[in-house]
Amino acid sequence: MFASFPTLLPFLLFAFVASITPGPTNILVLSNSARFGLSAALPIILGACASAAILVLVVGTGAGSSLNKWPAVQTVMQWAGVSWLSYLAWQIFRAAASAVTAQDSGSRLGIWGAASLQWINPKTWMMALAVVSVFAGVGEDRMVHVLYLSLAFFLISLPCMGVWALLGAGSSRWLRSPRSMQRFNRCMALLLLGSAWLSVLA
Repeated sequence: MFASFPTLLPFLLFAFVASITPGPTNILVLSNSARFGLSAALPIILGACASAAILVLVVGTGAGSSLNKWPAVQTVMQWAGVSWLSYLAWQIFRAAASAVTAQDSGSRLGIWGAASLQWINPKTWMMALAVVSVFAGVGEDRMVHVLYLSLAFFLISLPCMGVWALLGAGSSRWLRSPRSMQRFNRCMALLLLGSAWLSVLA
């Protein structure tokens, strides 16, 4: 397979780096896992990873090329994503200062929220465009390569984001007091806000 798909190994490295490095989705996974437990982060991980993998498939069929033709669409998507992430950051920032408990409840992102976040994030679309243009190649095997890339991205991003969930779950032992929980919430909110707005200002 590697003989007919020489860009697969470089893509695996790219997918690992893209999935493990900090970003809005990773921060949301970390925050939800710390506040609500590891199980609360699993739908976010599944939704985000599946959505990003589907985007690679969609772009591989040529449906994402309109983003390059219509910059206004990119701008609208970008501001929609930033607005939503800013709202989520505000919700986390003002969350009640209660200690973590086994029955903790509150507003959670969920699988569909995480999935839709990828679809309105122009950076995810640009990543998918880069993946397809750089790693899919040309010729009769191109669509097969796109399928491999999509599946590989999904399988690699799952454990990478799982690491962030485990970090969040592990940090919950230090969040036993309302004061420490409030500090954690506000720190996560500021990180999320910063990661969202850096995408606009960069």
